[in-house]
Amino acid sequence: MSSLAKRAIVSVTNDLATDNRVHRTCMVLQDLGYAVLLVGRLLPGSPALERPYATKRMRLVFRKGPFFYAEHNLRLFLLLLWRRATVLVSNDLDTLPANFLAARITGTTLVYDSHELFTEVPELVGRPRVQRIWLAIERWIFPRLKHVVTVNESIANVYRQRYGVPVHVVRNIPVPRPLAPAPGRAALDLPDDRFVLVLQGAGINVDRGGEEAVLAMRHLPQALLLVIGSGDAWPVLERLVQEHGLQDRVRLMGRMPYERLMDFTRAADLGLSLDKDSNLNYRYSLPNKLFDYLHAGIPVLATDLPEVAAVVRGHDCGVLLPAPTPQAIAGAVEALRTDPGRLAALRTNATFAARTFDGARERDLLRRLFSDLG
Repeated sequence: MSSLAKRAIVSVTNDLATDNRVHRTCMVLQDLGYAVLLVGRLLPGSPALERPYATKRMRLVFRKGPFFYAEHNLRLFLLLLWRRATVLVSNDLDTLPANFLAARITGTTLVYDSHELFTEVPELVGRPRVQRIWLAIERWIFPRLKHVVTVNESIANVYRQRYGVPVHVVRNIPVPRPLAPAPGRAALDLPDDRFVLVLQGAGINVDRGGEEAVLAMRHLPQALLLVIGSGDAWPVLERLVQEHGLQDRVRLMGRMPYERLMDFTRAADLGLSLDKDSNLNYRYSLPNKLFDYLHAGIPVLATDLPEVAAVVRGHDCGVLLPAPTPQAIAGAVEALRTDPGRLAALRTNATFAARTFDGARERDLLRRLFSDLG
């Protein structure tokens, strides 16, 4: 058994490029003395990886749909049986079947990290037959889990009420990283005479307000919107920019390393977080980008959802919208653009709020969770 001592396998279904929560998990495990292997998949556009722990990206035949999930879980299950470990970390429901079965067969400790209410995402809410399949998987496995962690108390309470199991909360607050001095707008090819908005995220998907943000730019000739990241809504955003001739007001910039991302975020005037209250998952979301905006010292324009609103209201660091319509977004942006005093006050409050939301505390909570596994 000594060869298995302190070995952890962490698994996801993404390509490992931009998941900061998973990276934090791997770093905590490594700091605790585990030899870490992070397993994901390889996509045609996947960038090269440089990580201080081992990674493996599986090359799969299928890229989406039921065959993808079946293939991914089968390949992952075989890998977990072959590699063996003392701790398995399953990230989200789409990796849980393989991890649960492998843990049962091998007697390995399993930690489940649920990044969202997976069965309540809009892609499933609108497809009840598929949603029922994932719910059946969750209902089968979840009551049997001993170590569960999720991103906020709202989601934790849903799981506690549904399944009666303890759920730990570790929020997606980034540990402050040393960043180079902000390069300034000229170095980033950004205009000095525009009010710059930024919408960032690895999951710019349906119902996350990206389309409305782009359409709002029709009414904001003095503004520039930067959309940085990726997601299912990306092709729609590209089409909207073309259809409405917004090339000079919207830049779709794709994924980039965190340090480069924060260069652009620090150069912006306002950060956008525009999830719609269309499903439980988005209603209770607390996205990473909210804390990135605060750590960049910029205020937030956000939808009035419980977790996000608690941060914004509690620190007076932004403006809340009942719903992210293009007209509401444009009106709020223009009100801030033309009120420099209010904007400066919100910016100051955002800077102070960032000091309150210290990612080191969340990292230490995760460290204690893994340390208590024995």
